[in-house]
Amino acid sequence: MITCYLRYIIDPYQLAEFEQYGRLWIPLVEKFGGTHHGYFMPSEGHSNVALAMFSFPSLAAYEDYRTRSFEDPECQAAFAYAAEKRFIVSYERSFFRPVFGDGEAAKG
Repeated sequence: MITCYLRYIIDPYQLAEFEQYGRLWIPLVEKFGGTHHGYFMPSEGHSNVALAMFSFPSLAAYEDYRTRSFEDPECQAAFAYAAEKRFIVSYERSFFRPVFGDGEAAKG
Protein backbone atom coordinates (compact mmCIF):
# COMPACT_ATOMS: atom_id res chain seq x y z
CA MET A 1 0.00 0.00 0.00
CA ILE A 2 1.12 3.56 -0.73
CA THR A 3 -0.39 6.69 0.83
CA CYS A 4 -0.22 10.05 -0.89
CA TYR A 5 0.03 13.00 1.47
CA LEU A 6 -0.78 16.42 0.02
CA ARG A 7 0.02 19.64 1.85
CA TYR A 8 -1.67 22.65 0.31
CA ILE A 9 -1.07 26.35 0.80
CA ILE A 10 -4.48 27.85 0.08
CA ASP A 11 -6.11 31.25 -0.08
CA PRO A 12 -7.63 31.64 3.42
CA TYR A 13 -10.43 33.77 1.93
CA GLN A 14 -11.55 30.85 -0.26
CA LEU A 15 -11.92 28.04 2.27
CA ALA A 16 -15.41 27.16 1.04
CA GLU A 17 -14.14 26.84 -2.52
CA PHE A 18 -11.26 24.61 -1.47
CA GLU A 19 -13.61 22.48 0.62
CA GLN A 20 -15.85 22.04 -2.44
CA TYR A 21 -12.76 20.98 -4.42
CA GLY A 22 -12.04 18.34 -1.79
CA ARG A 23 -15.61 17.07 -1.99
CA LEU A 24 -15.15 16.69 -5.76
CA TRP A 25 -11.95 14.65 -5.45
CA ILE A 26 -12.90 12.20 -2.70
CA PRO A 27 -15.27 10.13 -4.91
CA LEU A 28 -12.94 10.51 -7.90
CA VAL A 29 -10.02 8.89 -6.09
CA GLU A 30 -12.34 6.09 -5.01
CA LYS A 31 -13.68 5.74 -8.57
CA PHE A 32 -10.15 4.78 -9.66
CA GLY A 33 -9.57 2.24 -6.88
CA GLY A 34 -8.11 4.42 -4.15
CA THR A 35 -9.18 4.92 -0.56
CA HIS A 36 -9.54 8.58 0.37
CA HIS A 37 -8.82 9.46 3.99
CA GLY A 38 -10.25 12.96 3.69
CA TYR A 39 -9.31 16.59 3.35
CA PHE A 40 -8.29 18.43 6.48
CA MET A 41 -9.16 22.10 6.62
CA PRO A 42 -7.48 24.81 8.72
CA SER A 43 -8.82 25.09 12.24
CA GLU A 44 -6.40 26.37 14.88
CA GLY A 45 -2.97 27.59 13.87
CA HIS A 46 -2.20 28.34 10.22
CA SER A 47 -5.21 29.62 8.31
CA ASN A 48 -3.78 28.80 4.90
CA VAL A 49 -2.63 25.16 5.22
CA ALA A 50 -4.86 22.21 4.30
CA LEU A 51 -4.05 18.52 3.95
CA ALA A 52 -5.35 15.51 2.05
CA MET A 53 -4.43 11.84 2.24
CA PHE A 54 -5.43 8.88 0.11
CA SER A 55 -4.07 5.39 -0.47
CA PHE A 56 -3.72 2.98 -3.36
CA PRO A 57 -2.75 -0.69 -3.21
CA SER A 58 0.57 0.09 -4.93
CA LEU A 59 2.56 2.86 -6.57
CA ALA A 60 1.65 1.35 -9.95
CA ALA A 61 -2.06 1.65 -9.08
CA TYR A 62 -1.52 5.29 -8.09
CA GLU A 63 0.32 6.00 -11.35
CA ASP A 64 -2.54 4.38 -13.29
CA TYR A 65 -5.01 6.64 -11.45
CA ARG A 66 -2.92 9.72 -12.32
CA THR A 67 -2.78 8.77 -16.01
CA ARG A 68 -6.49 8.01 -16.21
CA SER A 69 -7.45 11.15 -14.25
CA PHE A 70 -6.02 13.35 -17.00
CA GLU A 71 -8.47 11.77 -19.46
CA ASP A 72 -11.55 11.56 -17.22
CA PRO A 73 -14.21 14.28 -17.74
CA GLU A 74 -15.08 14.53 -14.02
CA CYS A 75 -11.43 14.89 -13.07
CA GLN A 76 -10.95 17.47 -15.79
CA ALA A 77 -13.90 19.45 -14.38
CA ALA A 78 -12.27 19.38 -10.91
CA PHE A 79 -8.93 20.55 -12.35
CA ALA A 80 -10.77 23.34 -14.23
CA TYR A 81 -12.61 24.43 -11.07
CA ALA A 82 -9.30 24.85 -9.23
CA ALA A 83 -7.75 26.73 -12.15
CA GLU A 84 -10.75 29.06 -12.41
CA LYS A 85 -11.10 29.82 -8.68
CA ARG A 86 -7.34 29.93 -7.93
CA PHE A 87 -7.65 28.93 -4.26
CA ILE A 88 -4.53 26.72 -4.34
CA VAL A 89 -1.35 28.79 -4.00
CA SER A 90 0.97 25.77 -3.98
CA TYR A 91 1.13 22.15 -2.88
CA GLU A 92 3.59 19.41 -1.98
CA ARG A 93 3.04 15.72 -2.68
CA SER A 94 4.77 13.00 -0.65
CA PHE A 95 4.33 9.24 -0.48
CA PHE A 96 4.37 7.01 2.58
CA ARG A 97 3.93 3.33 3.39
CA PRO A 98 2.02 2.36 6.51
CA VAL A 99 3.35 0.47 9.49
CA PHE A 100 0.74 -1.54 11.38
CA GLY A 101 0.73 -3.06 14.86
CA ASP A 102 1.19 -6.74 15.56
CA GLY A 103 -1.40 -8.88 13.85
CA GLU A 104 -1.98 -6.41 11.04
CA ALA A 105 -0.13 -6.68 7.74
CA ALA A 106 0.43 -3.94 5.22
CA LYS A 107 -1.19 -4.77 1.92
CA GLY A 108 1.01 -4.55 -1.14
